[in-house]
Amino acid sequence: MKRVIELIGDVSTPYLVLYKSVLILLALFLIFCLVRAILGPRPADRLLAVNMMGSITMVIIATLSMLLGEGYLLDICLIYAAMSFLAVVIFTKVYIGVYKEEKEEEK
Repeated sequence: MKRVIELIGDVSTPYLVLYKSVLILLALFLIFCLVRAILGPRPADRLLAVNMMGSITMVIIATLSMLLGEGYLLDICLIYAAMSFLAVVIFTKVYIGVYKEEKEEEK
């Protein structure tokens, strides 16, 4: 914890305020996307919300990397980007499969 405080102390005050305000704003956006993913009336809305949550999480990790001065967090961000992409592809495949089944049942 002491190391984190030392690293944050290296960041000049205006940038520290900027980073903190960006993180708070992104956290609010993440909460709104979570609500949309839970309450979304259609599966497409839920899929879009999950994809947006992944993108916002990547931006949060990148911002923390800049704030803390840790380069390895960008590697974690890239790994998370790949995982988020795969999750969206899988959700899309499931959604298309369910849609095709519903179309066949209607005929």
